[in-house]
Amino acid sequence: MMRQFGVAARVLLFFTVVLGIGYPLAMTGVAQTLFHGKANGSILEVNGKPVASELIGQAYTTASGKKDADGKEIMIADPKWFQTRPSASDYDAKASGGSNLGPDNAQLVAAIDQRRKAVAALEGVDPSQVPPDAVTASGSGLDPDISPAYAALQVNRVARERGLSVAEVQRLVKQNTDGRVLGFLGEPVVNVVKLNAALARL
Repeated sequence: MMRQFGVAARVLLFFTVVLGIGYPLAMTGVAQTLFHGKANGSILEVNGKPVASELIGQAYTTASGKKDADGKEIMIADPKWFQTRPSASDYDAKASGGSNLGPDNAQLVAAIDQRRKAVAALEGVDPSQVPPDAVTASGSGLDPDISPAYAALQVNRVARERGLSVAEVQRLVKQNTDGRVLGFLGEPVVNVVKLNAALARL
């Protein structure tokens, strides 16, 4: 019995060292060597300071000068920045999730209609020109990507607000557009967090 106990203890110790210490250290070393940025959260820096993760969307808003019924400051889209899609979690990484409202839900239909009018007013276009991703939230509520169509809709406003040429802003959009995965999966997307970080670096 003691012999069996000794064998079991040695096997436990061996696998604890190999799988509990050695394997995690090896994988961490490989990740830090080959994928340093991704292994550390894909952090974006502006002027040497970390400002965001390119994997998590953010709300680019400014104070409206008005307060709601509870006395809380009402935030509106900041016209100097590219806007992300709506978020059911207000881009709070601790509360990731969707609204769970179906396409026939009256509350969701009303919210989409309100968002469409707000985006159209911000961009100075007809509501029919507003892309679907500008008015619908992602399942996670943290999606940093928008469609190239929604990015293109915002170019003129951002260029005007920042005193930049339209061509320069279009160049930044193109630089931060990712194509289909493996060339055929999904759709091209524009990472708004990376794009706004590029704007901040100008």
